[in-house]
Amino acid sequence: MFLARSLFKMSSHNPLLRLEQRASEADQIIEYLKQQVQLLKEKAIVQASVREEKKLMVENAKLKNDIEELKKQLLEKEKKRGVRAVAMPSTDNSVECISKPTPPAPSASPAAAVQSSPPKDESKKKPEKKGGEKAEKKPAAPSQEDAKVDVSRLDLRVGRIITAEKHPDADSLYVEQVDVGEASPRTVVSGLVKHIPLDQMQNRMAVLMCNLKPAKMRGVVSQAMVMCASSPDEVEILDPPSGAAPGDRVTFQGFPGEPDKELNPKKKVWEQVQPDLRTDGQCVATYKGAAFEVAGKGVCKAQTMSNSGIK
Repeated sequence: MFLARSLFKMSSHNPLLRLEQRASEADQIIEYLKQQVQLLKEKAIVQASVREEKKLMVENAKLKNDIEELKKQLLEKEKKRGVRAVAMPSTDNSVECISKPTPPAPSASPAAAVQSSPPKDESKKKPEKKGGEKAEKKPAAPSQEDAKVDVSRLDLRVGRIITAEKHPDADSLYVEQVDVGEASPRTVVSGLVKHIPLDQMQNRMAVLMCNLKPAKMRGVVSQAMVMCASSPDEVEILDPPSGAAPGDRVTFQGFPGEPDKELNPKKKVWEQVQPDLRTDGQCVATYKGAAFEVAGKGVCKAQTMSNSGIK
């Protein structure tokens, strides 16, 4: 008993032992504070995330309202301009109208107006497919007048000049009746009086361009053109190959297109093709090196004129 009291008295008055106890208590307090600080940090992060989420939701709602307002303004402006509207799905799964410009009607030349049916009224509503979707408009095929310009656009045929006589009102013109394989002969006016004697114009074969627009020449309507090798001083009518018959088509290797029904003067197809029509060194009529050819019968030639223009 005496020994226990002595030891207690020693411990209560031992400074080193007291410091160790306080250090242990301090460590426990520090650990507790660390745990509290960590909890506060986690709580702060959660609160900040909630605040940010709420802020983003508010901003998204404002942006959506702005977009809807802009759509309304756009619709009003397009309606004032007379733009046709079509139904389109909106972001909230409802259906709203957005403007769609009406495509301009393609312009038509006089020749196209004769060959094609009149354009439909664009103001009429187009038939709709099942499900409310509008029928898609098929792209229009390019017209013959917009096709590539080359010699295939010319309707060149073998013809036979049945008769020829001088024009009653023009000293330099012949008026011919020409068989080009049709039910009746065509009337052709040619300025050949100074180059071809009248007797050589009778009952002879020639090459005719048959899709020029008919033109009145000194009161007589000409329905075709006799093709000739030509220079400033000399002219020769092109001769078809032996065995060719009136109406036979003149074709060109490498240029397989179909001729226009009638050349539109405004498109200047003849004017673009003519500079490439020439006779070669053997007097063969050519377009860019391709011969005037009648299938299975041969090529068209001038009598003596080589390396000359053709018109």
